[in-house]
Formats: sequence, structure tokens, C-alpha cells
Amino acid sequence: MQEKVLVIGSGGREAAIAQKLIASEQVAQVFVAPGNPGMQAMEGVIPVNIGELEFDALKGFVEENQIDWTFVGPEDALVAGIVDDFQAAGYPIFGPDKAAAMLEGSKDYAMRFMKRYQVPTAKFGTYTNSQAALAAMEHFGFPLVIKADGLAGGKGVVISPDVASAQAEIKLMFKKGQSQIVLEEYLEGSEYSMFIVVGQDDYQILPLAQDHKCAYDGDQGPNTGGMGSYSPVPQLSEIDYQKMLTEVVSPTIVGLRDAHPNYRGILYIGMILTPTGPKVIEYNVRLGDPETQVVLPRIKSDFGRLIKAAIDGEKLPPITVSPRACLGVVVAAQGYPKAPVKGQILPKMPHQEGIEVVYANVASQEEDLVGNGGRILMVCAQNTNLIQVQAQVYDYLARINFDQCFYRKDIGFKATQTKF
Repeated sequence: MQEKVLVIGSGGREAAIAQKLIASEQVAQVFVAPGNPGMQAMEGVIPVNIGELEFDALKGFVEENQIDWTFVGPEDALVAGIVDDFQAAGYPIFGPDKAAAMLEGSKDYAMRFMKRYQVPTAKFGTYTNSQAALAAMEHFGFPLVIKADGLAGGKGVVISPDVASAQAEIKLMFKKGQSQIVLEEYLEGSEYSMFIVVGQDDYQILPLAQDHKCAYDGDQGPNTGGMGSYSPVPQLSEIDYQKMLTEVVSPTIVGLRDAHPNYRGILYIGMILTPTGPKVIEYNVRLGDPETQVVLPRIKSDFGRLIKAAIDGEKLPPITVSPRACLGVVVAAQGYPKAPVKGQILPKMPHQEGIEVVYANVASQEEDLVGNGGRILMVCAQNTNLIQVQAQVYDYLARINFDQCFYRKDIGFKATQTKF
């Protein structure tokens, strides 16, 4: 019997999840709460005007519409305890509980977890006031990584090149209300995104991806939630990938089984390959945005069946992966990430075979879609290899005239050495 599924969230990640789930032989219909107006054109996907933190209203919708299970997209809902709330009411849901979500909800908790279970990561320290943090700077050197302890939408990490900028940033974070911050040594190397579906007794690793965090070309400018991504990552050798599995994934899973034995959900490992081997930059407890938009299309097997098996505590079916490459470029509002413009009318995105437009922060205005701040949409494609798919996406974008928006011209360059 085909099932009805609810996806929690509103962005491009949730659009990609909904699209993958509706393609499952097990899924008849996907609701997305709250979704966004750009999802209305997706066949079999229905946005529902309920906020991701309105737990009682969401449970009411599940009951009234006989939803079979729920997939949680964003970290805010997980850290706030949506899984605990749904499980207490007897509603099947995919995601870690509130205690396990602290792996993302607190940088300090995550770093102490890694230290406890001997997962390689950076030297770090946690400080509850600016005086202590300022005094500790000399123990880390420069550049210095400064992290807000709590959730920050992917924008809570600052890399300060010198003493003056670090002092200013530390003071600013505490002024903004942080109760504690984490200082870390700067790790040099290439970053990779690994997503793991964690079931009761086993796990499955999804295709590896690489995203581009900085706002501007050449990895310049402030950190963002991500300006684009691609998969696979051919520059990573099989030897180094195996090191990631043995040196990072294995002890992480051991720690997870010990500290959070009921974990059922996604675990993201933000990995950096340093000259001394792979190390962890951070954990997340959900799929990433923009990586989801390029990872899920490469999965050939039934994603809905995989998630349902995890919810039911069954053995996870193996995944099969397409050899084709997938790449996506984010179009963001002018001023993002600090002061993004809102309300700009978006151009009609022409249909083109092989191109997928995934909407994120959009609103409707009469017959138009308008920007609603932040990352507005993502243009994605699949092709035989990264060079071809990169050219395909940028050729499409070059023909579109965006108002008060921008995008990077070099997504994928670390693999292709090509910029546009």
C-alpha cells in the first residue's frame, strides 16, 4: 500500500527531499509544511501552511490526514524536540531526538563528543565570556576559527585572520547574546560533505559532495549556508576516502551507538582532508542545503523505502548510485548573508531539458514569485561528468536576467578547474 508522507521545512532541501520521496514506489503523496510557493508546480507535492515549530498543529494535520510517517528537514525543529513530541503521540517520524540533536545544536557538545570517542578534529576551547575567550586566543594561532555555540543557519562560523578582527568578532558574538563560544585551531585542506542514514542496527552512506560556503568567487567573503554544490568529488582518492571511513565514520558510529542508541535519522559529517589525515569540522543531524539537491538525484535506489526501513527499525536496504555527476548553483538575494534584499520579482525560469530549478526562499505576489531573502533558488543539472554539467548550468544561468540577485561563477572549480 502506498503511503502519505509529511516533510517538515520550507527550503530547497525540503523541495529536493519531497521530489525524491514522491518518486518512491512506496509513496503516493507528499505534503510539505510549510513548504513554499515554488513547490506548487511539483506533481504529487502539496505545501501546507503550518510552521515547522507548530508541533501541535503539525500533529493535528498528521492525525486528520492519516499521514503514515514524517521526515524532518531543518535543524531548528529537531533541536526543539519535534521527534520527541511526535513519538510521544505515537506518530512515526524520521530524525534524531532532542538530546541527540545537540550534536548540531551545541558546538561545544559536538567537540566534547569527538574528544570522548577519539574522532579526529581540531584543537578547541569553550568560553562563557569575552574576557576568557580573548585571553585564550594565543593558544590557537591565526587564522582563528570562532564559532557561535548554538544554531546560526550555517552562518555562525567566522575565520579571523588576525588579533584585531578576532577580538572584534568575539566581543560581537557575546553582545549578540551568545552564552558561550568555541575557539578552534584553523585546519587547512579540502572540505567534503558526508551524509549517513542511520538505522537501528546499521547505516548507509550517501554519495559524497562538496559545497561552497563563502559568498563570492574564489572562496572570498563571509560564510553562508552554501552557494552551490556538486557530486561526486573525483579529486578525492579512494585511499583518502577509506581513511574517512575508518578514522572518522567508524568511531563516530561507535560513539553514536553509545551516547544515543535510539538515533534514527541523518548524520552529516563535515570533513576536511588535512596533510595529517581526515578531521571533522562539524556534525549536523539532518541533510544539508545545498548538498541535498545534488546528492539525492544521484541515488538510483528507492529513497522512500530506505527511510521507512530506518523508521521501522528494519535492516536498511543498500543504496545504488548513478555514475552521472550533479551540480547546482544557488541564486541568492543581493546583500546575503548579512542584509538580503526581499521582494524582488523573479524572472520566469524557462523549461529546459535536464535543468531543474529548485525554489527555496520565495513568496508569491499575484502571478509572480518574489524573493523572500537569503538563498532564493538553485539551478541544478545532471550530466555525464562535472565539466559537462557545470557548463550546462552556467549556460542556462547566463540567459536569465535576475534583479537584485547574485550567484557564484565558480561552483565546482575545485574539481574542474573551470570558472565562468
